[in-house]
Amino acid sequence: MEIEYRKRLSKVFQFIDENLQNDLNLEQIAEVAHFSPFHFHRIFKFITQETLNTYIRRKRLEKSADSLLHKNLSISETGHQWGFKDPSTFSRSFKKFYGISPKAFIASNTQKHSKIRQLVSKNGQEYLNNDQYFSKIDELKKWTHMNANIDITTFDSMNLAYIDTMGPQNLSATFHRLLQWAIPKGLHLEPNKVMTVYHDSFKFTSPEKVRMSASIWTPEPATPDGEVAVKSMTPGKCIRARLEIKVQDFEKSWTSLFVWMNDNGYKKSAQDPFEIYHNNFNEHPDGIAIVDFCIPVL
Repeated sequence: MEIEYRKRLSKVFQFIDENLQNDLNLEQIAEVAHFSPFHFHRIFKFITQETLNTYIRRKRLEKSADSLLHKNLSISETGHQWGFKDPSTFSRSFKKFYGISPKAFIASNTQKHSKIRQLVSKNGQEYLNNDQYFSKIDELKKWTHMNANIDITTFDSMNLAYIDTMGPQNLSATFHRLLQWAIPKGLHLEPNKVMTVYHDSFKFTSPEKVRMSASIWTPEPATPDGEVAVKSMTPGKCIRARLEIKVQDFEKSWTSLFVWMNDNGYKKSAQDPFEIYHNNFNEHPDGIAIVDFCIPVL
């Protein structure tokens, strides 16, 4: 039963992501999941620990924070882009969520590579001052130079079989279920065909709420089966960084790669970033993961 629910919710998450700029309502989204509105509302809250409206509003506000920092749009344009009907509603919602108005947020956040939840934290974390911040950026640039082999490549369409999950704490178990599905079907799990797609950014979203897809790159389009969903993804032009690192260095690696992206004049596209794994770090004698970090760019 839970597998069936997760399968249907996977379609819902994708539908919401693709329609955040449009009007969304319970009846419409429940229809995507093939549930009655009443039943869907209960299932959604049980799985996500958020009501549907809270989830949609959070996603819109996280996307708008990203746009305010990285796109040349006015505050009203940003709010409208992410589904807020008027600037005053957007400003009130933004301030309630982040504890700061959109205007003050833009003025105070020159530190574009820090985690937003740290910069406007409600839990008492300290702001980085400018000297600390630029020192950190220099450290990340040195890290990239020493550890990453970076190139620009183009990926054609990928056929993916995947299971959605929320939070890195659930990713390993999700991959285990995906592999249990794939191996009996004779899918050859080549090291460079196992990947994670990130639908949220740790910069804007609390780790336990980050949605990601544990994925296998299949030679031919697969058939949906239980909680395993399928899709075709065309990343296009990407910054690709090959690293050999320990698991605790993944966050630093992603942050440093986004610094490299900005320094070299690239802009992230609408496609989601992803990781491609070339080994199983659990089988490496030193616990080293060989990974491609990929950012789709314009």
